[in-house]
Amino acid sequence: MPESKPIQHLSVHTPEGTEQSDTPALLRLLADQLEEIGPIEVQDITIGTQITDDGFVYRLTVYFHPAEAP
Repeated sequence: MPESKPIQHLSVHTPEGTEQSDTPALLRLLADQLEEIGPIEVQDITIGTQITDDGFVYRLTVYFHPAEAP
């Protein structure tokens, strides 16, 4: 059986308002946050939505653990 590792997660969303449905901005925000963390092994990425008076707010969650040194 493979070794079990604790998994971490990071969730990001665009702020409510006129740009809350800006998917490219959300992806850039996620990429910037992941670069700050450093090397990781991604296990899963999910997208969710929340309905507000101004429309949908999108949220991305990445499940990961730190990459092992080569």
